[in-house]
Amino acid sequence: MNKEVKLEDIVSLAKRRGFIYQGSEVYGGLSGTWDYGPLGVALKRNIMNLWWQMFVEDRDDMYGVDAAILMNQKVWQASGHVDTFTDPLVECSNCHARHRQDKLEDANKCPTCGQTGTFGEARAFNMMFKTNVGPVADESSISYLRPETAQGIFTNYKNVVDSFYPDLPFGIAQQGKAFRNEISPRDFVFRSREFEQMEVEYFVHPEKWEEAFEQWRKDIEVFLDKLGLPRESVEEVEVPENDRAHYSKRTIDYEFAFPHGKDELLGLAYRTDFDLGNIQRVSGKTMEYRVKGSDETFVPHVIEPSFGVERALMAVLTSAYREDEQNGEKRIYLALPEHLAPVKYAVSPLLKNKPELVEKAREVYQMLKKKYGAVMWDDNGNIGKRYRRQDEIGTPHCVVIDFQTLEDGTVTVRDRDTTEQRRVEATVLYQ
Repeated sequence: MNKEVKLEDIVSLAKRRGFIYQGSEVYGGLSGTWDYGPLGVALKRNIMNLWWQMFVEDRDDMYGVDAAILMNQKVWQASGHVDTFTDPLVECSNCHARHRQDKLEDANKCPTCGQTGTFGEARAFNMMFKTNVGPVADESSISYLRPETAQGIFTNYKNVVDSFYPDLPFGIAQQGKAFRNEISPRDFVFRSREFEQMEVEYFVHPEKWEEAFEQWRKDIEVFLDKLGLPRESVEEVEVPENDRAHYSKRTIDYEFAFPHGKDELLGLAYRTDFDLGNIQRVSGKTMEYRVKGSDETFVPHVIEPSFGVERALMAVLTSAYREDEQNGEKRIYLALPEHLAPVKYAVSPLLKNKPELVEKAREVYQMLKKKYGAVMWDDNGNIGKRYRRQDEIGTPHCVVIDFQTLEDGTVTVRDRDTTEQRRVEATVLYQ
């Protein structure tokens, strides 16, 4: 049974089983920051590797970069972030709590203290983290922790063209950290101050952007299927002109039914030549592309699919969370796609006080580990408890070595979703 998942279900499981912890928890935490435990790191990496394989390695028109987090302040001046990357901030005169005005359920009531009529005028709050580079803190040394990975791609556009001279259309992809000084971090890892993005800037002929845009819609749909997200949980929302970012001529938000409600999972935007045009204007260096074998030159236009890693991870956990009943007891398990599961196999000896079983189980474990990598040894508690523990972390297969294994080389393999058990030759699992 897949019940309606509550946010506290996801948070509790994530903490209990080592997926996600509160940042700096031992010192009381730091709002809007999260640490990823052993299983969270594995799940996050599997999501990012799937994205990189699908959108970079499996394609002939994509180039990867890894740009610096700190960049020249002119990058953010030219992009408009210094002047426009703001949220409306209001402060309660009673408790002095600060909130994003556009996220308040009641614009006149403070959600912290409950008082009404205590908010003054909203003011623009720039979300970039400002810092200084070098030993002198003055205007010339100002830099920012990047609020997005996109600008690192745009500043490397000319480098990639000069080094590889790719045919249009082509894309530049990047995964990495971004930082936003959110006024009100909320909903677990959905909105935080430090997060990771997976972005592509896809450079196209100005007259062919619609064709590329539609192809990206199809590609995104395939990726979301591979994440295991039900089609009915994802909705494409055409963003009206007055709600679009200043650089966008068309944007589709992909909204997902998160536990806290329907919210943005990723975005697909047509950025025109806004970014390259700004770089050309401010830097004085041409961003024009010359079509091979012709005299046609132009500044390419850009299609941008932008994915948040943490939001993808939350959507995956939400879609995979299950509760059912086994032998009269409630069971919680994660029905993760096998290619995303942090642990692919768990190996156990039926009894850990029988040396011959432990020795054989270790042999099977080592062979599976050599082939799959993500394999866990588990001999803690009885078999039933081991199964429940592995179910909760989404392990697709539990392999048990028993006395029959010593006789004929077969092992018991239990399926996570159905709980069915079958006997197979151990060698079949790792050959």
